[in-house]
Amino acid sequence: MITHLLGPMIMHTNHQANKADDLALLGLMQLISPALPIGAFAWSQGLESALELGWVRNEQELGQWLEGVLDDGLSRCELPILARLQSCWAKGDSKGLAYWNEYLHANRETAELTDEDTRLGLALMRLLTSLAIAPKTSDGLPSSPGYVTVFAWAAHKRQIPVRQSILGFAWAWLENQLSVACKAMPLGHTAAQILTEQLRPKLVLAVDSALALPDNEIGPIMPGLALGSALHETQYSRLFRS
Repeated sequence: MITHLLGPMIMHTNHQANKADDLALLGLMQLISPALPIGAFAWSQGLESALELGWVRNEQELGQWLEGVLDDGLSRCELPILARLQSCWAKGDSKGLAYWNEYLHANRETAELTDEDTRLGLALMRLLTSLAIAPKTSDGLPSSPGYVTVFAWAAHKRQIPVRQSILGFAWAWLENQLSVACKAMPLGHTAAQILTEQLRPKLVLAVDSALALPDNEIGPIMPGLALGSALHETQYSRLFRS
């Protein structure tokens, strides 16, 4: 009799949990969608310069470039900091938020990369304000929040698990970089999907690495990308912002 009564209660609890998981997943899909109106498509993050300078000349070299940026950049900087920022939002740790927001800002090696982070952060803040879910000072919002900081808030607000939020962030980065390549070099959409298939397991490994990285090892090691980003400002012809 007791088991018979508990059955509907357990089913109801499971349904509520599944519903919350579904809403979190949809919230993540919304955040990483190319249709999100924040202007991420306008930036190449050094890739356009790499193409112009002949560092990346074909599909194979593009895959190597992206894997290098993922291993020496995202997994060592944006992803571990995103995880820490989301944890700080959850705990209401305003000092931690200010620290990691500034730390990430200090790791932007060129004016172009700094401008991108600032502008995307402002754009995402405007969007979240329109959706009535923007963070406030009382939530611990640091001054001049960058894109990763605001993304971490949105992931926290949508109750997205940290691992999924940083995996989604990495996926959005990969999609954007392949979109850049499709516009700036002879790369078809099928070739882009082949690269996506090749790099998909690398995203999972990057997340594992990011979550295991201690604080004192956080920081990108990408002198080539930094140089390309700096040279992009004076590139003769550009499709993407500088």
